[in-house]
Amino acid sequence: MMKQSGFFAKTALVVTLASAAAFAAKNPMVGGKEMSPTKDIIDNAVNSADHTTLVAAVKAAGLVDTLKGPGPFTLFAPTNVAFEKLPAGTVDTLLKPENKDTLVKILTYHVVPGKVTAADLKKLIKAGNGKASIKTVQGGTLTAMIVGTNIVLKDEKGGTAKVTIANVMQKNGVIHVIDSVVQPN
Repeated sequence: MMKQSGFFAKTALVVTLASAAAFAAKNPMVGGKEMSPTKDIIDNAVNSADHTTLVAAVKAAGLVDTLKGPGPFTLFAPTNVAFEKLPAGTVDTLLKPENKDTLVKILTYHVVPGKVTAADLKKLIKAGNGKASIKTVQGGTLTAMIVGTNIVLKDEKGGTAKVTIANVMQKNGVIHVIDSVVQPN
């Protein structure tokens, strides 16, 4: 009987450790909803109350199928508040069909090919002596750096965006939530 109770104790310990690891690996909440690592970028983004403007823009740009694709992609996802920082009327203008090319250019500037985690970004920044140049799907470059304890992106126009929630894992990549819209030249 003692051997069996030892077995059960060990089994309980393994289950407890596995549960703790699963809990620790859990995705952060975004926009009040749990993000699932088994869903794609779009299926998670539509559940975030903080990303309704981004989702509307992705739909207007015709990029839904792309971001539902296999990837992997790294999406720097501006929040609704980030879009509100743009000059009045900018978002409404960009969502018009006649401005689709400009919208696509801006949105694809927020996407990097591959799955680039915060740890990857920090390694690139360290290797670049404090700065890392990151090529976007749009063809432009974002510059990543550490400011205080935050990863900050600098766009081609000199604007900056702070990563506010990092490493939201997706089945086709990773999302990093940012507090401003980055813009290409």
